Parts: sequence; C-alpha cells; structure tokens
Amino acid sequence: MRRDVFQAIADPTRREILNLLAYKELNLNAIADNFDISRPAISKHIRILTECGLLMVTQQGRERYCRADLRKLKEVAEWTAQYREFWNNKLDALGDFLEKNI
Repeated sequence: MRRDVFQAIADPTRREILNLLAYKELNLNAIADNFDISRPAISKHIRILTECGLLMVTQQGRERYCRADLRKLKEVAEWTAQYREFWNNKLDALGDFLEKNI
C-alpha cells in the first residue's frame, strides 16, 4: 500500500521521528529510545513513513538504519503555498484598510 505524505505527517509522533532523522541516520532502537511508546508502535510509524517515501531504511549487519528523505515534503509545501498567498493578500488588504482609516 502506497501512503499519502499528508497522512504520514498528520501524526505528531511521525513528525517527531522526521525531526530526529532530518540531520542524522539512526537505528530503530535509537529512534525508539526517544519515545514513551512500544517498539512495535515505532516500527509501525517507521513503516508508514517508509511507504510514503519520507524515510529510507537500510540493513547494516543486524541493524536497520533509517534516514529521512524530505523531498516528498515539497508536495506539502506546494499545497500550503496557495493558502499562504491567500492569507498574505488578505492581511495586506487589512493593513491597507487600517492605514487609510486610522
């Protein structure tokens, strides 16, 4: 099953996992050590992030290492850009209105 990147980042635990892996590669145990949830729960989050393309998992000996591949977040940035532009225009109009009427 191929998951949607929006579905993956909807969960705060998965967002925190991405934060942990944004600048360094960690094994599953090192990731799990940062959370108060079970190892199987962490594995499920890792699987979801991998299925949507935000994580890459590689086997090194007996260990599985995860690293973030944040290129898929461009899809989120592009989607939110339209709303950022909308609100920037609204706030600019409000600023203009307030300048003229104060």
